[in-house]
Amino acid sequence: MAAVGETAGRRSDRLTSTGSFPSVAPLFTDGPMTDDDRIKLEPSWKEALRAEFDQPYMQQLREFLRQEYAAGKEIYPPGPLIFNALNSTPLDQVKVVILGQDPYHGPGQAHGLCFSVQPGIPTPPSLVNIYKELHRDLNIEIPKHGCLQHWADQGVLLLNTTMTVERANAASHAKKGWEFFTDRVIELVSEHQPNTVFLLWGAHAQSKQKLIDGTKHLVLKSVHPSPLSAYRGFLGCGHFSRTNKFLEQHGLTPVEWALPAL
Repeated sequence: MAAVGETAGRRSDRLTSTGSFPSVAPLFTDGPMTDDDRIKLEPSWKEALRAEFDQPYMQQLREFLRQEYAAGKEIYPPGPLIFNALNSTPLDQVKVVILGQDPYHGPGQAHGLCFSVQPGIPTPPSLVNIYKELHRDLNIEIPKHGCLQHWADQGVLLLNTTMTVERANAASHAKKGWEFFTDRVIELVSEHQPNTVFLLWGAHAQSKQKLIDGTKHLVLKSVHPSPLSAYRGFLGCGHFSRTNKFLEQHGLTPVEWALPAL
């Protein structure tokens, strides 16, 4: 197997930068949060979220992150990938939302998409169970990697409700302001998109159901795919086939859940 750095280096720039969206790290240093040149977001999300960057919680979050970086702490994902979920899946293209909690906190893992890891990194246990359910539900071959960029590119918003984390310190950036921001992201999808599927796995994700208009969207719930709980209902939930059935019923292209080889 190639070294992680070699494998990642051969991958598309989508996985190591946000392409036309430069690093978002300047958001958390000096300068006004509302300066268009400093908010490095995909245009539809930038416009929809513009007001959030003036909110007091965002100023507090910005200061918290500035201090973390200044203290030399290693923050994941890397700056250009913090908003990878939004930059990969424009607002008007969202048709499925999967919610995670916070990024993986091991070196080289997180790249801004919930449950997903960068190429060359072993597949985490929760994603192993997601793959098991995909195989059971749709007879999809279990991938040999853990990168879900292919889903994001098709309109699956892979959103962590906390978007950064300190190395080796799970939930270290929880309740610092990210949740206000990502709650608004969920609300915007519910308000602006028709016939979206929200996959809420585990109690944390299900706490966001109040932000979703259940009269026009499909909300599917189960326990978390973690090895600690997957056997209590995630394995066997059929969420992937049910998602595609709903999309097809509403004239939308189903998700190609099978992941291409890297």
